[in-house]
Amino acid sequence: MKKDPPPATSPTTDARRIADQLKSVIEQSKERPLPKPASTEAAESIDEKLGLFHTAALHSELISEQVFARAVDIAKRRLKAGGSDGPVDAEAVAAALIQSGVITSYQAQQLRSGRSKLTLGPYLITDWIGQGGMGQVFKAVHRVMGRECAVKVLPLEKSTEESRASFMREIRLQAGLDHPQLVRAFDAGRDGNVHYLVTEYVPGTDLRKYVRRHGPLPVHQAASIISQAARGLQYAHELGLIHRDVKPGNILVTPDGIAKVSDVGLAAWSMGIHEDPRAGKIVGTADYLSPEQIRSPLMIGPASDIYSLGCTTYYVVTGKVPFPGGDSRSKCRRHCEQTPWHPRKFAPELPEEFVDAIADMMEKDPERRVASAADVADRLEPFARISDAAIDQPIGRQAWTAPPPPMENGIDEDHVGLDGRSSPNVDEDSAAGSASAESQGSTDTPPPVPGGDTAIGAADPMVGNSLASLQTAPRPSHTLAIAITLALAVPVSLLVGAVLGFLAHEYWQF
Repeated sequence: MKKDPPPATSPTTDARRIADQLKSVIEQSKERPLPKPASTEAAESIDEKLGLFHTAALHSELISEQVFARAVDIAKRRLKAGGSDGPVDAEAVAAALIQSGVITSYQAQQLRSGRSKLTLGPYLITDWIGQGGMGQVFKAVHRVMGRECAVKVLPLEKSTEESRASFMREIRLQAGLDHPQLVRAFDAGRDGNVHYLVTEYVPGTDLRKYVRRHGPLPVHQAASIISQAARGLQYAHELGLIHRDVKPGNILVTPDGIAKVSDVGLAAWSMGIHEDPRAGKIVGTADYLSPEQIRSPLMIGPASDIYSLGCTTYYVVTGKVPFPGGDSRSKCRRHCEQTPWHPRKFAPELPEEFVDAIADMMEKDPERRVASAADVADRLEPFARISDAAIDQPIGRQAWTAPPPPMENGIDEDHVGLDGRSSPNVDEDSAAGSASAESQGSTDTPPPVPGGDTAIGAADPMVGNSLASLQTAPRPSHTLAIAITLALAVPVSLLVGAVLGFLAHEYWQF
C-alpha cells in the first residue's frame, strides 16, 4: 500500500514560516541580553561611585560644581601622565580635592560614602579625634570665627535619660573651669537630637600614646609634664572638684610642652557627690584607681586624684603600669593589698628623691599620701630643671616590691607564664574613655616633648678633638718623681745607688 505524499507547500507559506521563526528568536534575545564584558561592568561601578561622591559633595555645599569639574580634570591629566587611559574614579578626584585644600581626608571619606552632613550647628567637622569617656570627639572649625576646636558628641544610640543628664552635667562642670592646665570649654549646643560640647583643640598627643611609641620619658620631661597636670588638678580641687579618672590618656601635651588635663566630665563635687548619677559606682580606669575608690566610692577626695597621678608618673618613667597583667578585679585587689615593683627595676637612672615622691603619691592610706596636688608640683618641679643622670643610690624604700636576684639562665621570673615559657611584656594600660587631640589613623609623627637632650649620635667637634689629643699626646716620664721620693725615704748610701741607677736609666733611654 502506497503512502500519500506530503501536501505541497507554496513558496509564500515557507517564507512566512521562516519569518515567524526569526521574529521569535529576536524577541527572545531582547528578553535575555548578552552578558557585558568585565571592563564595562567595572566602568559602570566607577561611574556609580563617582556619581555618589558628586551628589554628596554638592549637597554638603563644601564643593561647587565648578570646583568638582576642575578636580575631575586634574585627576584625568594625572592618569594620562601615568600612562593610563582608564576612567577617573572617586578616589582620584578626592585626592585632587584633598591636595588642593578644598576638603580634608575625613571629609572625603564621608562624602565618598554618600554622607553629606558634616556640620553641627555653626561648626564644620573636619576630622575624627577619638572616643571620649562620654562620647565621640571630632575636630571642627567655627564657620564664622574660623577657630579650631574639639566637639564632643553624645551618640544617639547612647542617648538615654541618664546619659543626657551626665552629659549636661559635664557641660556645666567644664563651663566653670578656666585654667591653662585644664582643657577649656567654649560652647555647647544641640543639632536636632544630637547634643554636643565644644572645647579647645589641643594639638599634639596624650602621654599614653607617646610612651607607647617612644618609650619612657626622661626624668626632667616627666617632672615638667606631671607638675603641670598637678597644678591643673589643684585648681579643680580648690573649686571642690575631683577628677576621678586621672591617667596618661587624659593628659595632653602640646608641641610647646604645655600639659593639659582632659575629660573633666567624670569629675564630681567633693561636697555633693551623692547627687552624681554615678554615685556609689567605681568610676575610672582599673590601672590607676586609688584604694579608696575601690573600697568606698562615696568617700573619695582630692587624695584619690593624687594616687592616680602617682600611678601615671610611674607609667611615664617606666613604661609599665603599676600592676600589669590580670583582669580588672585582680588589678583592684592589688591596688588595695600589694606594692608595685620598684621603678628603678625598669629605669635604674631614676633619682631616689624622685622615686620617693612617686611612693608618697601612691601611699595606700590617703592620710599618709602627699597632702595636695600643689605639694606634688612643688616636689617635682626641681627635677624639671635637671637633665643629667642621677647618682646611683640603693633601694631602701619599703613602698616597693624589691626586684628578684638575677637568674642564672637569664630569664626573669616576673615574665614567665604558667607553662614555664617566657611571656611577652604587654602594656596593660586601658584605653577606655581616653581621647587625645591626635587624630586616629593620622600619619603625622607626634612631636617630641620639649626640653629633650641632644640626639644621640650627633657630631660634637669638641669631643672629637679631645679624643685626638688623647691619642697623640706623649706620655709623661715618671722616673724623676720616683728618684726624688727615694731620696727622701732612704739613707744616703742607698741614695747614691738610686742616683747611679737613675743616670744609667737615662743613658740607655737616650
